[in-house]
Amino acid sequence: MHDHAPAVEIRGLIKRYGAKTAVDGLDLTVRRGSLTAVLGPNGAGKTTTIETCEGYRRPDAGTVRVLGFDPVTQGAELKPRIGVMLQSGGVYPGARAMEMLRHTARLHANPLDVDELAERLGLGSCGRTVYRRLSGGQQQRLALAMAVVGRPELVFLDEPTAGLDPQARRATWDLVRDLKRDGVSIVLTTHHMDEAEQLADDVAIVDRGKVITQGSPEQLCRGGAANTLRFQGRSGLDLGALLKALPDGSSAAELTPGSYLVEGPVDPQLLATVTSWCAQAGVLPEKLSVERRTLEDVFLELTGRDLRS
Repeated sequence: MHDHAPAVEIRGLIKRYGAKTAVDGLDLTVRRGSLTAVLGPNGAGKTTTIETCEGYRRPDAGTVRVLGFDPVTQGAELKPRIGVMLQSGGVYPGARAMEMLRHTARLHANPLDVDELAERLGLGSCGRTVYRRLSGGQQQRLALAMAVVGRPELVFLDEPTAGLDPQARRATWDLVRDLKRDGVSIVLTTHHMDEAEQLADDVAIVDRGKVITQGSPEQLCRGGAANTLRFQGRSGLDLGALLKALPDGSSAAELTPGSYLVEGPVDPQLLATVTSWCAQAGVLPEKLSVERRTLEDVFLELTGRDLRS
């Protein structure tokens, strides 16, 4: 039964700290083999939700199932099957980096090759350095290595690229993609919108203790406000004729003399329609650009807040 359950299934989760309700009836499903990015402003409840999935918090109400297990009552069965990357903690301050990684690997039946993993994440040069003397980026990479070395079925990654330089960030992305390719389910929290857009199959936006929307990056960016196409040409083009060629629901306007804006479901067909119409009208469209809503646009529209607020 457990093998057919979603990677994560949360229904009506409530978690309170005294008078404060951190999670307020949250629902979330993570499909097996997928990567779900959980986004939300600080204080939205995402960290509490993830810690509840990991078994560190006990729900006040609702149900949480991870790989089909209850993280609180069935933690002994669940924990060997998941990997957890914490933002801080979980490592002895006086232990050397490779000591900790080898120790973690020995706790698992079929770990990844420790030396290969360390080399891939750029930890080879600091293997004999004690944890407290590692840079913030090195600590992040060690935490990631410890989370995945045991070949988990599901891994929780909390801000995996925070503080990393571009090269280390790219290496982390490549590793995450390889995990997904191997069938590992991944739940990732991040403050980097491009990270979610590049890596995620699904994005869940959390605000005020609830998931306010969930879908693929493409679905979320396609909904709501129209995407736009801009181009320049000679002034006074017959926009009525252009509108007849465009799909239903589109609009066209001349913002300033010779500067045009087309709004609607911008796709390759619409782009071809506009350029074909321009060709028939003897117009060379200049500075043609497609402007699509980004995940950050969606986030701001739904929460009214910057992700880092």
